[in-house]
Amino acid sequence: MSETAAQAEKPLAPRRVPQRVVSGMRPTGRMHLGNYNGALRGWIEAAKVARESFFFSADWHALTSDYKDPAGIPAAQREMFADWIAAGLDAEKNVFFIQSQVKQHAELFLLLGMIAPIGWLERVPTYKEQQEQLRDKDLNNYGFLGYPVLQTADVAIYGADAVPVGQDQVSHLELARELVRRFNHFYGKEGKPVLVEPHPYLTDSPKILGLDGRKMSKSYNNAVELGEDPESARKRIMVAVTDPARKRRNDPGHPEVCPIYYLHRAYSPPARIQEVEVGCRSAGIGCVDCKKMLLESLLPALEKHRAARAELDRHPGRVDELVRLGTEKARRVAEETMVKVRSAMGFE
Repeated sequence: MSETAAQAEKPLAPRRVPQRVVSGMRPTGRMHLGNYNGALRGWIEAAKVARESFFFSADWHALTSDYKDPAGIPAAQREMFADWIAAGLDAEKNVFFIQSQVKQHAELFLLLGMIAPIGWLERVPTYKEQQEQLRDKDLNNYGFLGYPVLQTADVAIYGADAVPVGQDQVSHLELARELVRRFNHFYGKEGKPVLVEPHPYLTDSPKILGLDGRKMSKSYNNAVELGEDPESARKRIMVAVTDPARKRRNDPGHPEVCPIYYLHRAYSPPARIQEVEVGCRSAGIGCVDCKKMLLESLLPALEKHRAARAELDRHPGRVDELVRLGTEKARRVAEETMVKVRSAMGFE
């Protein structure tokens, strides 16, 4: 087994049983394989053990990069909610809601922003990375710089003790934890915290690369939708980049740099993953063979989701009602936190 594969299979650190889980996703419409494997799989896992779970459409976060034309957000978030349910996130047990319809998020965002050092925000790994990757969008705005503060408010306002993340995302949550600690230092009395410090709930989320080798994202046009039709998925997979070092069929490859290999790890059975890794390194199989093997496992998974979505789409009002009820509950819980925050800061 390669060093990379061994590291990927390294057991996760022990984790606490969460009382309340919170996470959100920007509404970009239909979900892709990166959304599912990088986030939603972990949400489903965490929600099974948590006392309560809140999952939301981060429509205000969408404005940080798409502020010029927000008209498509409502339709996109409905598609997203439907994909969550079709993928297995239980909408009856968990709370689904829309961020912008819970105004308390904005109030806590404002108050946290008053104590957030600029230097902390500028050091967030994704701040400069996305500015470099998304050069076609103007990201030189306060909303983009301050989005980690809004993320902190999104979590803290529900008293969440756990946020489901993969091992590679733990550092992104650290700023939220530091900001909550800073708030409690200023406004907590007698050592009693006002806000709950969130902790990472580590999930075994497989790494997924986009079809061009970068992070999978609709913005990069390198994604496969979770319910993509077979012919479209086949075409996208067959033209995906692989190991650039394999110039010829008999050149040995390096699976750890190949997007197809990471999809194998997420969708193929263990024996097939081992066959692909050994065959790639020894040039025993070619890239076209590897892609065809992937499709044998991937296409049935896409079909399963497509069938679940079709069933859900036959009852279009169900999603809207679940989100309406969830948003009402989210408002009640958020207001309970804001009563404590206002009192601690003297703004009763």
